[in-house]
Amino acid sequence: MKILGSSYNSATLKLLLASKVSNVELDVLTTGPKHVLYKGQPMLELDSRVRIYSANSGVWYLFRKKFGHQLQDYDSAIDHWMEWEMMHLQPAGDNFHPLSSEKRQKELGTISKLEETLKKCNFIAGTNDVTAADICIWSSIHFMQIDQKDLLTTFPSVKAWYERLLSLKAFQEAVEKSSALNVAGTGTETVGKAKTQNTRAEVKKQATSSVSSERVPNTVENDSPEPRSATEDEITSAVQNWKLGQQNSPSPRILKHPVLPVEGTKNVFITSALPYVNNVPHLGNIIGCVLSADVFARFCRLRGYNTLYISGTDEYGTATETKALEEGVTPQEICDRYHEIHAQVYKWFNISFDHFGRTSTIQHAAICQQIFSDVHKNGYTFTDSVEQLYCNNCRRFLADRFVEGICPLCNYPDARGDQCDSCGRLVNANELKSPRCKLCGSTPSPKSSTHLFLDLPKIEPKLRIWLDTVVDGWSNNAQVIARSWVKDGLKPRCITRDLKWGIPVPVEGFTNKVFYVWFDAPIGYMSILNCYTNEWEKWWKPQNSVEVKYFQFMAKDNVPFHSIIFPSCLLAVGKYLNYEEGKFSKSRGVGVFGSEAESTGIPSDIWRFYLLWVRPENQDSAFVWNDLAQRNNSELLNNLGNFALRALTFLEKNFDGKIPEVNVDGEFERSLVGAVNKELKDYLSVMENARSLREGLRRLLAISRHGNLLMQSSQPWVLIKGGPEDRQG
Repeated sequence: MKILGSSYNSATLKLLLASKVSNVELDVLTTGPKHVLYKGQPMLELDSRVRIYSANSGVWYLFRKKFGHQLQDYDSAIDHWMEWEMMHLQPAGDNFHPLSSEKRQKELGTISKLEETLKKCNFIAGTNDVTAADICIWSSIHFMQIDQKDLLTTFPSVKAWYERLLSLKAFQEAVEKSSALNVAGTGTETVGKAKTQNTRAEVKKQATSSVSSERVPNTVENDSPEPRSATEDEITSAVQNWKLGQQNSPSPRILKHPVLPVEGTKNVFITSALPYVNNVPHLGNIIGCVLSADVFARFCRLRGYNTLYISGTDEYGTATETKALEEGVTPQEICDRYHEIHAQVYKWFNISFDHFGRTSTIQHAAICQQIFSDVHKNGYTFTDSVEQLYCNNCRRFLADRFVEGICPLCNYPDARGDQCDSCGRLVNANELKSPRCKLCGSTPSPKSSTHLFLDLPKIEPKLRIWLDTVVDGWSNNAQVIARSWVKDGLKPRCITRDLKWGIPVPVEGFTNKVFYVWFDAPIGYMSILNCYTNEWEKWWKPQNSVEVKYFQFMAKDNVPFHSIIFPSCLLAVGKYLNYEEGKFSKSRGVGVFGSEAESTGIPSDIWRFYLLWVRPENQDSAFVWNDLAQRNNSELLNNLGNFALRALTFLEKNFDGKIPEVNVDGEFERSLVGAVNKELKDYLSVMENARSLREGLRRLLAISRHGNLLMQSSQPWVLIKGGPEDRQG
């Protein structure tokens, strides 16, 4: 076994101490793959190449490997203190600042609980020797007092415990080995005397040099799911359903392609906003659209619903043409390259598309031109001459995204000609202050150009009626954005562009122009479905006897196009519009990108978990490396992982992996079943209409907390040694 990514911090010290105390030899490497949750965090790699990413979990593993079940009677107390160290002591130490009396008081208040416990016993969990809890807490205390020597002066019991452990040979050797990492180079660490020169601030700087500079507040206590109790009626109902067994469980559905709507069943059609193809998708794209839709699709399939989930890359428009010009290749080559990158990133994230397509297809061009022809024939378009920016140096009209400048609304200096990334508002290129050509940087001048417009004011009455029937089912963000657009009346919207890369406009006099990307892109949901099956219209225009629910997942900046422009086009056509629900920048190369996530070596399920944990639903949220590490350790590992590992290990060892008959007639068992069922009902409620995937995750974690409390309170490892009544669940 080995420690990968070792560095001078408390996490590495924990593993070194566990190695010495349990007498398990470890190779200590300061190098390794980009595996860490944030720089400086080690992981334990077993001989089987399985990797344990939490230092606390690694300590537990090493102790169990050496001592087996000798400490089973103390498992509950050890678990409690290891969780306390993760959720309270670590954050207190991370937030410490010598000049902040408020933070220092919080730190001292945390240690005071430890003082009260150690007044009564020599070791933290009440044992007669060192346990995993002692090691984890001692390591954190050790690094907390590197540059605050007086930390323990007011805690005599903690100080005596700390010094007693430091006098042990195993602790001295581990500390020496840890200190050696402070000056060691790369490769396998060589033990020797080291000079402890780094201050705590330097250590923290080293550990977080590649992460966000923002300090993350300790929010574990505030938003971690807490177990809740159930009412007597809820308990009675839950127990009755428990005794019915699997009678009420949904029947498994056999997946057969192509997936088509079926009469007499619940049909769910799911799309995620088509990611633009000019760059690698970043984490914001992934959680805002494809991952959220994937989680909901998996939920629907588990519920037995007839579910279809599609998406694809959006490939036309200015950004693609710009990227091609910058790289000296054709737009099609850009699309082919990045479509493959997107597909690989989503495959690594385990996104369960039924079909992942693209918009640069014959089917897409045909459907897009047909929809436009219907809109045009029905009288919902008109032509007008507009002042458009023209670059004399490049000798071409500049489409929106070929122009950059100062936003007229918020003065952001790098707004695009179609939208400002800072304030999120749509703008016209002519409105930008100090405009400049994106291709050559010169100042463009206005010149007249004739274009086709979508007559949104003419469509508005129909759109308002439609919005009134569906908007209440949307997320709050989507409702606010859509209503803000129609509040003051809609304005005509230009739907053609002076570009070469796009779908040609099938109208005489305009064949040298292409459609605006946000006219053709949402039609991609239809064309990609058409590429999946020739019977695609069964989903978009189902028979009256067939119920289809359509769920769209998108980021908030896509809402205006999906809630206003796209529905207006479909209403102007007079068909296709039947969706029930809507859930609503990589262009600048800022953020963590999907391909980088894979290269870290962190398993995709950890990324999926954390991105769902911070999913922006009612307001924007931020990705922060430290928070990823903390959530992974406190929730995914110490909560869900701990429960699953302990329960399944116990089941395998004592019952040959088979779940024994369970008696739920006792008061405690009834209360537990009722409480778990309450969480499960709430989980189904928030997941059923995709209202809050984030809350659904928290309800699942609350269930695992019930499981951990059950393990700690009932102590099955003790009961298994008793008679038949004790062994019966």
